[in-house]
Amino acid sequence: MRVTLENTTKVVELVINGQRVPARVWEGETASGIKIHAYITRIAVSDQDDASEFETALQSCRAPSPEVEAIPLRLIL
Repeated sequence: MRVTLENTTKVVELVINGQRVPARVWEGETASGIKIHAYITRIAVSDQDDASEFETALQSCRAPSPEVEAIPLRLIL
């Protein structure tokens, strides 16, 4: 499956194995057009790659859609 994601300004708190972990909410869609949102707690780039462009792009966040804005700040998974 291929998914295209865009980061938003929305950050929620997940409880994972009893620990609180911040997660940025990303919005996107699958190749077939199904809208999705993802909770990203960590993201990494290979040490062999130049990550400067990636790091700059991560600083640019859009406002979340109304559906994602309504997600509570604290989620329990």
